[in-house]
Amino acid sequence: MLTIIDYGSGNLRSVQKALEQQGVTAAITSDPNEVAESERLVLPGVGAFADAMRALVERDLVDPIQRHLAADRPFLGICMGLQLLFETGWEGGRHDGLAVLAGDVARFELPADYKVPHMGWNEVGWRAGSGPAAAFAGEPPPFFYFVHSYHVRPADPELVVAETNYGQPFCSAVRRGRLLATQFHPEKSQACGMRLLRFFLDEV
Repeated sequence: MLTIIDYGSGNLRSVQKALEQQGVTAAITSDPNEVAESERLVLPGVGAFADAMRALVERDLVDPIQRHLAADRPFLGICMGLQLLFETGWEGGRHDGLAVLAGDVARFELPADYKVPHMGWNEVGWRAGSGPAAAFAGEPPPFFYFVHSYHVRPADPELVVAETNYGQPFCSAVRRGRLLATQFHPEKSQACGMRLLRFFLDEV
């Protein structure tokens, strides 16, 4: 079973449709029991870090997500679903995250000619040997679609499997075991996004 977690943040139907294009049936649910029983989880999301964490807490979703990841079961985080994995978010003050990964989530501090949020298509450089890199081997660097004002800062550089440059290099994807999470939106990234979803379904 593949489950998309509904905590009131993000366009869940776009993620569901993208997975359906890969021949996978994905259920959307906010039921913590269904999340706990799922073989594979997808945590999407947009918006504010504190609001997203509050919604997960109110819907009793924190424990099943943490247990799923502690068991190293397949997990895909998208945009806010990446940021929530970390210990601390700094949007509007200090806020606790899921603390699955060490590190924090900080606002871009960029030269004046760079707009925040970072919005649109940008190149993603995959770390050689990281797994996803194989899906794009022998081709020009792929482009993916981003919409965000904050970026993750993992404490462990080995977690970083992709970087993107927007005024400065930043982490655009992490991987640990069967956890894969991206700052960009695969479901909005056309062919490259579909290939990454295929990698997650087949390899993670």
